[in-house]
Amino acid sequence: MEFGRDGTLWQEEPSARPRMPDPVRTAAVRAVIIVAVTLVQAMVAFLSTLAGSWLAFPAVLSTVASTIVATWGVLDVWVTRQVWIQRHGVESRPSSTARERRRERRRARRRARRSAAA
Repeated sequence: MEFGRDGTLWQEEPSARPRMPDPVRTAAVRAVIIVAVTLVQAMVAFLSTLAGSWLAFPAVLSTVASTIVATWGVLDVWVTRQVWIQRHGVESRPSSTARERRRERRRARRRARRSAAA
């Protein structure tokens, strides 16, 4: 057992990539589960078709439906990610020059109001 420099067993290390936002991660987990179920259904449909079982036809129909749902699930991940990036992705801060120009415009407006009032 190795301990960190501070003597604790558990040591946090910064990850190479930042963590996915919660809504995107939720959609991704949902999509992975749906795709996994679809692949299992496809395997059942294939094997029951090879075996000549009565289960083949319903399995193929449910696999087609699951494929449509899985496609929707993967697209949902993409759309959720795009929406999150649009809402939270870019933090806009005015540059110091823009801030200075705004201050100059405010000063000019104040001067104009004072001169108009006088």
